[in-house]
Amino acid sequence: MALTTRLRRSSPPDLQTAPSPSPYSKVDKPDKSSGHGDQRLGWFLPLLSLAVLRYMSASSNIIHDCDEVFNYWEPLHFLLYKTGFQTWEYSSQFALRSYLYIIFHNLVGSPASWWFGEEKVRVFYAVRIFLAILSVIADAALVVALSRKYGKRLASYTLAMLCLASGCFFASTSFLPSSFSMYAMSLSSALYLFEKPAAAVLSAASGVILGWPFSVLAFLPLTIFSLKKRFNHAFLSGVITSLFLLALSAVVDHYYYGKWTSSVLNLLIYNVLGGGESHLYGTEGPLFYLKNGFNNFNFCFILALLFIVIFPIVKKKYAPDLLVIISPVYIWLAFMSLQPHKEERFLYPIYPLICVAASSVIESLPDLFRDKYNPNDPSVLVTIAKTMRPLVLGLILCASHSRTFSLINGYSAPVEIYKHLEHYDDVGEGSVLCVGSEWHRFPSSFFVPGYIEQVRWIDDGFRGLLPLPFNSTLGGTSAAPPYFNNKNLASDQQYLQDIDKCTFLVELHLERPYIPRGSDLNTWEVMAAMHYLDREMSPPKYRSFFIPYLWQQNNVFGLYKLLKRIAK
Repeated sequence: MALTTRLRRSSPPDLQTAPSPSPYSKVDKPDKSSGHGDQRLGWFLPLLSLAVLRYMSASSNIIHDCDEVFNYWEPLHFLLYKTGFQTWEYSSQFALRSYLYIIFHNLVGSPASWWFGEEKVRVFYAVRIFLAILSVIADAALVVALSRKYGKRLASYTLAMLCLASGCFFASTSFLPSSFSMYAMSLSSALYLFEKPAAAVLSAASGVILGWPFSVLAFLPLTIFSLKKRFNHAFLSGVITSLFLLALSAVVDHYYYGKWTSSVLNLLIYNVLGGGESHLYGTEGPLFYLKNGFNNFNFCFILALLFIVIFPIVKKKYAPDLLVIISPVYIWLAFMSLQPHKEERFLYPIYPLICVAASSVIESLPDLFRDKYNPNDPSVLVTIAKTMRPLVLGLILCASHSRTFSLINGYSAPVEIYKHLEHYDDVGEGSVLCVGSEWHRFPSSFFVPGYIEQVRWIDDGFRGLLPLPFNSTLGGTSAAPPYFNNKNLASDQQYLQDIDKCTFLVELHLERPYIPRGSDLNTWEVMAAMHYLDREMSPPKYRSFFIPYLWQQNNVFGLYKLLKRIAK
């Protein structure tokens, strides 16, 4: 009889059909690795959803920062086509930028340039699709890891936000080291949750050295806890990866800069030890990232900041691993807010973690009202909280789509206007394309057809140092041109003095007191024009988010124009 009882207690079917609850046993204990039983997300849905949205980003994303063009797209264009603009950071005198990061993308750019020939725009989008693929893999891994560790609901909420949040939509296909660090952050977090601390540290080291060195602070919590979990493996993984990448970077820098140097070390010395003067390129107030975070994530950003407030209530469910994953949001946000020079892209590394933090808060809403001694509390407040979860998520996703739609439709004119140049090759070789105050929206030489011999800046009052073409006569990438400096002082060679040499002109015509050059219809004819949102004249509440009818009626638009000189 005793044997029969023991058999019944060890059999799951008997436990399920027993008329009275049996004593607690290992059969009743949920498997920690199962992520709440069978309630998981597999790989297919995250990969498919992210692939669709990242492809949309690759094909429609605007260029948000001129640094993306001049510090990354232009050097890549020079490696592929032997023409392109160079910034002072790429002068061998300073050597602040890593060519290892550029040639990593050249692995796609080189075969694409061979395949598409002179259709350089297609090469541009091929590289963007490569960036999209990296983002899909990293973010899908994060979603699957969350599903296995914490269940399907949290993973599903995170997936929805990763797909549709404006910040992730735009950052995922931006050619920037901070975006690469963002991919590494997603992948490192996923590997940490998969209980692979050595691989998590390897990914973190790659994100710091191959991507953005300053992101080391954001990776610090994950690295420390990975070492705590399995010190020997994680430590060796981090050291070997770091030494290999640093050595490889030095070899690549030697090849391109023509001397032994380390761009990673140079960048750190300039900004940390050398008293770098990044303030020369603009400063912002302490609330810049809070405003920026709301614009790119709306209520998702607010909920992410509230995670630390509700953590004591959900500590049993989420501690310690999820807190380790989310903690860089607060560390990085606090650190970057203290720096005088601020830019939107500096927050990219923590963008996926913002989605995870906000999803955790939404998923935990019922826990805020549930009796901690009664997990199945049927109270009205718990029921309302459960109902609120999809409503809050839906509000965030709608606001995110509204923000994305506003930016793409309001500011996509520069990329689209330059595409029209390919239709006017009948002007012949040796044409000159001139750009004035719109130099900072130049979408890269990938949009300039081969029949145009030069792109030249014309003086519209800017007194800072502008990029100049790579000088092959002085040595190309190994050159140290005398007209470059690290003080943002304009060079007397950066502007075209004879405006009559301009064949084409790109201008933004706004309602301003001054008269643009292209307004002279005796000299210029309009070849293409598109509406462009006038940020200064449009109210923030209408320009930031697309609201049907109100967006068109309350915002002010200028005309982004491609003009051609009239033959005489």
